[in-house]
Amino acid sequence: MKGNEFREIGKRVPIRDAASKVTGRKIYVGDMKLPGMLYAKVLFSPKAHARIKSIDTSRAESLPGVRAVATYKNTPQTRFNSALRFIEHKIPNTERIFDDTVRFVGDRVAAVAADTLEIAQEAVKLIQVEYEELPVMMTVEEAIKEDAYPIHEGGNIVGQAHVETGDVDKALEECDYVFEDRFTTQPIHHAAVEPHVAIADWSYDDKLTIYSPSQNTFGFRVILSQIFNLPYNRIRMSAPAIGGAFGGKLEMTVEPVAAVLSKMTRRPVKLEYTRRECIFGTRVRHGSIACIKTGFMKDGRIHAVDMKFYNDTGAYATSALNVSGAMSHKVFKAYKIENMRFHVNPVYTNTIVAGAMRGYGSPQAYFGLERQINKIANFLHMDPAWLQEINMVDPDSLDPCFHKPHGNPRPKDCLRRAKELIHYEDICKEQEESRDGRYRIGVGVALGVHGNNCFGAHRDVTTLMLKMNEDGTCILYSGSHDMGNDNVGMQKQVVSEVLGIPLDKIDTVEADTDACLWHLGDYASRGTYVVGMAAKKAAESMKKELQKEASDLLEIDPEQVELYDDRAWDSTQEGRSVSIAEVMLHCQRDSMRELCCSETHPAPRGPSSYGVHIAKVQVDTETGKTKVLEYSAVQDVGRVINPLALEGQLAGAIHMGLGYGLSENITYDAEGNPQETCFKQYHLLNACDMPKLYMDFVAEGEGEPGGPYGAKSLGECPVVPCAPAVVNAICNAIGAEIDSLPADPEAVLHALGRTTD
Repeated sequence: MKGNEFREIGKRVPIRDAASKVTGRKIYVGDMKLPGMLYAKVLFSPKAHARIKSIDTSRAESLPGVRAVATYKNTPQTRFNSALRFIEHKIPNTERIFDDTVRFVGDRVAAVAADTLEIAQEAVKLIQVEYEELPVMMTVEEAIKEDAYPIHEGGNIVGQAHVETGDVDKALEECDYVFEDRFTTQPIHHAAVEPHVAIADWSYDDKLTIYSPSQNTFGFRVILSQIFNLPYNRIRMSAPAIGGAFGGKLEMTVEPVAAVLSKMTRRPVKLEYTRRECIFGTRVRHGSIACIKTGFMKDGRIHAVDMKFYNDTGAYATSALNVSGAMSHKVFKAYKIENMRFHVNPVYTNTIVAGAMRGYGSPQAYFGLERQINKIANFLHMDPAWLQEINMVDPDSLDPCFHKPHGNPRPKDCLRRAKELIHYEDICKEQEESRDGRYRIGVGVALGVHGNNCFGAHRDVTTLMLKMNEDGTCILYSGSHDMGNDNVGMQKQVVSEVLGIPLDKIDTVEADTDACLWHLGDYASRGTYVVGMAAKKAAESMKKELQKEASDLLEIDPEQVELYDDRAWDSTQEGRSVSIAEVMLHCQRDSMRELCCSETHPAPRGPSSYGVHIAKVQVDTETGKTKVLEYSAVQDVGRVINPLALEGQLAGAIHMGLGYGLSENITYDAEGNPQETCFKQYHLLNACDMPKLYMDFVAEGEGEPGGPYGAKSLGECPVVPCAPAVVNAICNAIGAEIDSLPADPEAVLHALGRTTD
C-alpha cells in the first residue's frame, strides 16, 4: 500500500464458494454420510400443553432396523437453555432434550434411530402416548392474567428489561401534543434454504463430535457439556457449511437429540428436519405487543417517548431475556430525544418457541416507533422525511443512556441519498395525484438502527490465528461461521490488505472447536466490526514478523520494509524486493522458525449501523392488494470492504423485511395447531413481487472508530426499516392506519372499513 490507497479494501470480490454452490459441489451437513450412520426421526407433540401420562415404545423398538428409541425416561433430565453463549452466561434453564410435559404443538416427545430414514419414520408412528391435557394459553394477554396457569414454575412472565433517561412523565406534560398507540407484530419463520440438521458421532472413547450448520459452535459445546457432563476436550463442534441461518441456527435444536441417540448406539446418527418440522419445531421471530406514547412539539421536535412492550417468547425461555435486553438499548440510538423510557416483559405462551432472528428485537421496536412518527408527520401536515431529519442523531450526538458518543452515525446522509435515488419529490407528487383513484400511490419513509456487537451486554471477544507456509501462502484459522454472507471472505480481504498477499494464497480453517481459537459466535452483527478487526490485528502481528525476516534479506531496518504485490519491498530503494516465498524460505532455513500469530480482540465499544429506506407502493383499494413499485435503501456502513457482498446482503434483507411487513405470518387454530407449515401456506415474497431497487452505502470520512479501516456492520440493520417503510407507504396511500403486521390485503381492507367478503 502506498499513501492512502487500498489494494484490496473496496474491491468487488465474488463470494469465495459461489462456484461450488451453483454447481452443487458444496458439501453441507445434509450431504454428509459417515460409515455405519443411522437416521433419526422425532415424534412431535400434537398437544399444546399436556403431561405425558404414559409412553409405550415397545412396538417401535421391536421393528427390524430400529437401533434406539429415546424418551424422557432414558435420557438426561438436565435443564438447559439452547441460547447459551458462554460458560458464565446466566439465562433461565427451561428446556430438556425430552420432558414429561409438552408445552406446544411441535414439542419433542421421543426420537428413533434406525438403519434407514424410512424405518425411522415408520417407527415413530408406532410410539403410543397418553396425555393429560393442561390449560392452554395461546396469547400474551391470556398468559399474563393474574390467575393464568403457569407454563413454567414462577409464572408466565420470564423477566424484564427497563431503561430510562430524563424525566419522561414531566416531559410528556410539557409537550404540545401526545400520541398513544398500540402496535403488534407477528411471529415469522426464518426460511433458510438449508433445513436444521446435525450428525452426531459418539465414539467408544467418549468423544462426541457433532457436525452442524451452527452459528454458535463454542456456545453449543458449553450446552452439550452441561447436558452430558463431558469436559470440553471431549466435545468437538464443527460447522462445515451453513445454507442460511438468519439467527435460526444460533440456538441448539436438533443437536442434543442426535447426540443422545449416538450415545445410545455408539454409531453416527443424522437428524434432519423437513420444512414442516423446521417451521413448528425450531424457532420463530418473537411476536410483540407495544404501547407507545410520544410527546412532540408544534415544530415537530420529539420531546419524550414512553415504550411498553410484551414479547411472546413461546414455550421456552431461550433468547427471551437476550432479545429484550437488546431491544431496550437500540431505541435510544436513533433520535435526539432526551426523555425516553423503555420497558419490556417477555412472556411464555403455548406456541412455537421464539428465538434469535435477523434484527434481534429491532424490527419489533422500530415498527411501532416509525409508524407513530409517520402519524405525527401527517397530523402536523409535515413531510415525514423532513420530520425524520430534524429529529435524527448527528455524528456528534451522545447516547442518552451512557452519555458517550454514538460514534460516527450518518442517518441524515442516508436519508438525503435515499431521497435522491428514488426522486422523492416526484413520487410524493404521484401520491397526491392518485389520492382519489382506485389505485393509489403511497410513499413511506423509515429509519432503522442495529448494533455491531454485544458490548455492554456481555463480553465480546474473538481470537484469530494466522500461519504462514514455506511457499509464502498462509492459513487463517477463524472461529467464524460463514452463513452465506462471506464473512470469512471479508476477513481474507483484510489479511490480504495488510500482508500484500493475494486472496488466492490465503486459505481458511473455520468454525471448528478443536482447530480454531475461541469465538463468541456469529450474531449481533459483530462479523465486520469485531471479527474483521481481529483479522486486521492478527495480520498486523504477522506483518511485523515478515518485515523482520525480510529485513535480513534486504539488509535494511524492518520499518523500511513494505509488503504488497506478494513481495517485500525496500522503501528506500525503488524496485528492490524479494518475494514472500523467499522470505519464508529464509525464515525456515536460516532463522529456523515457523511464523504463527494469534490475536485476541475484545469489542472496544458499541457503535450502531443506520439505514434509511423509502418505499413507493401501489394499493388497489378494491382488493387491498399492495404492489411495491420502487424501493430506495441507503445504509451507513462506515467503510465498504466488499461492495459486491454488501449489495447482495442488502437486497436479501429488503426481501426478508418486505415479507415481514406484507405477507409472512404464523397463526394458530383453537387447539394450538400452527396453520402455516409449508411454503404453499406460508407466504414468502416471490421474485416477481420485488420492487425496483435503488441501493447505496454511506461511508464518510474515516468511518467508524474501532472498526477495520473504519468499517462496521450491514447484515441485520437493513431488515429493521423495511416493514415500517412499506406500511407507512400503504397508510399514506389509503389515508388510514394499520398498526399490526402483516399489512396483507385483509388488513388493508379492514383499515378502509371494508370486508373481504
